[in-house]
Amino acid sequence: MALSGPQQYPTELLDTTMDQLRTLIVVHEAGTALGAARRLGREQSSVQKQLDTLNRTFAALCGEELVRKQGRGRDALFTATGEALVGLARRTLGEWAEGVHDARRRLGRTLSVGTTRYTLGFLLDAVERVSEDYERENVDLKVTHVRTGDLFTKLRSTELDLVCGSVVVTEGEETELLAPYEVMEWRRSGLSLLTNLPPDRLPGPSLPAHELDRLPLVISARGLIGRFLTAWYGTDYRQKLSIAAEIEAAHYGFELLRSGLVSGAMLVTRGIGEAAADGRLPEAGGLRTLEIVGDVGPRTEVLVGVFTRRGERASYPPGHPLNLLWKALSAENERWWLQS
Repeated sequence: MALSGPQQYPTELLDTTMDQLRTLIVVHEAGTALGAARRLGREQSSVQKQLDTLNRTFAALCGEELVRKQGRGRDALFTATGEALVGLARRTLGEWAEGVHDARRRLGRTLSVGTTRYTLGFLLDAVERVSEDYERENVDLKVTHVRTGDLFTKLRSTELDLVCGSVVVTEGEETELLAPYEVMEWRRSGLSLLTNLPPDRLPGPSLPAHELDRLPLVISARGLIGRFLTAWYGTDYRQKLSIAAEIEAAHYGFELLRSGLVSGAMLVTRGIGEAAADGRLPEAGGLRTLEIVGDVGPRTEVLVGVFTRRGERASYPPGHPLNLLWKALSAENERWWLQS
């Protein structure tokens, strides 16, 4: 009688361990057993023993070894079967790791939170409110820096459970954009300019968006600023504006303007502009702040808040770490409004 289900798996396959699969992957990445041993912190003989075991196992099961020696100083040669099994090993270990992570998250044993640099303070204050609960329940809280452009991607992939950050919302597209997420809205704002241009060249205190084309601009094409410019001027905004410098990080833009290497104006979120004007951003000291009046294109705003996958909080009990942190962040938001 033919067996079905788990009973049909070959004994040799069942004797293969996850540690052996990891070793196979690392040998493939490192090229040699010696290189893999160094990465794994093991003796070369231990790695070679696992390779020999895998070769015997899969030669018996498949008719071909996985790895062949090439001689001293040369990378190991992976057979076609070996290449296929390396890919399968990566998927197998990845799926197991993801399954364990999902189970720990569902049971409240771990919580992965992302934050942008300018929302980290809000998160830290909220974590103080739940720290005793987390310590009592042995919750493993992981905090990760996340770029604005990656916020939704990391939520969709379940890499993060909650994110404190900012997104750009445009009139007519907001509902569809935010539909998959539960949002705790903190505030909305537009853009500001930080400039080293003299007042007679750029008087202020505000500037209509349609006049940006007369200024040498410092911009970050990634993230929020690029999305504003696309909404206002279209995807070819570079041809319509005078771009003096494109930057990856705001701090580099501050240095460019403060050094005088570039004379112009840098587009930033209004929150950053206000922090610079109030002296809360020393790296932008000496730069003037102007408010941008969005008078071109559809209404576009920065929405600052907390984001998580829609429906997930409701599936957990009130004492789940995600719900506790959400409540703490809501309390921090109320405190902020009372103080402002």
